[in-house]
Amino acid sequence: MRRRDFIKGIAGSATGWPLAAHAQQASKIARIGFLGSTFASPWGSRVEAFRSGLRDLGYVEDNIAIEFRWAEEKYDRLADLAAELVRLKVDVLVTYGTPGSLVAKSATTTIPIVMVHSGDAVAAGIVASLARPGGNLTGMTYFLPELMAKRIEMLKNVIPSISQVAIPVKPDNAFFRTALRGLQAPTQSLNVTLQQIAMPGPNDFADAFATMAKNDVDAFVILEDAVFVSNARAIADLAVKQRLPSAGFSEYAEAGALIGYGIDFIDMYRRAGVFVDKILKGVKPADIPIEQATKFVTMINMRTAKALSLSVPSSLIVRADEVIE
Repeated sequence: MRRRDFIKGIAGSATGWPLAAHAQQASKIARIGFLGSTFASPWGSRVEAFRSGLRDLGYVEDNIAIEFRWAEEKYDRLADLAAELVRLKVDVLVTYGTPGSLVAKSATTTIPIVMVHSGDAVAAGIVASLARPGGNLTGMTYFLPELMAKRIEMLKNVIPSISQVAIPVKPDNAFFRTALRGLQAPTQSLNVTLQQIAMPGPNDFADAFATMAKNDVDAFVILEDAVFVSNARAIADLAVKQRLPSAGFSEYAEAGALIGYGIDFIDMYRRAGVFVDKILKGVKPADIPIEQATKFVTMINMRTAKALSLSVPSSLIVRADEVIE
């Protein structure tokens, strides 16, 4: 068993690395625009991983600067923030998730875009194909419906009687519709019925859990929407308070949920530096294939299992990368 070491970083400055003082240095500086869907603070460890990846490739404050724009969990602000970065004529625009990636793609057809991750870039209409993304966007993706199905399966391993599973839905993230369609077949094979529960933002969390209780759901599974990631602890606390077993991305288990299973986001943000490097060296995004996530993390929170009076099978524990005691 191991304890993941999340790097603490502060990503809130308007410019992450300052421009050099001398004009001859400034002419060599590459400018990266970073479009974020949430607040800077919850994304600190991921931004630091991105910076770390760039440093590994030789990019330091003398030759690169990052302009951050954060939508602060208001997805309707993304278009204006993307337009700001386009007006700055950044050399590369970096973003993440389906909402940010779609907005960035609409904002410019000339500035190269690096998508750090998306739940399914092809299904969401972000790229035409993984091998030949086309246009000015490249990056990484993963297949969220498969992850969601695995989470439900793991919950069933702990509680075989589960039949009603709630899926919190954020209406302004278009990818939820795609992900839920992809979940229909696997959930039928698990004898599970899905209930979509609207959960637009933090102010709606309590009402969403009240609806789950009213609908007699047995468990719930959460998707990697940026707002849900930023508020993982608040959601996990409500789940334990309502005595609802739940599963989600790996950080969600660290925050107090029963099961975490998902991609290694820190690894993907570090890897994003490679895409930026290729583009700055002249490779066109259309010629850089979309990469699929290869690193996955499984976490079991035994403290939460104890609080919910649940017995976790040893077969699940031995497969976990981390067991939180």
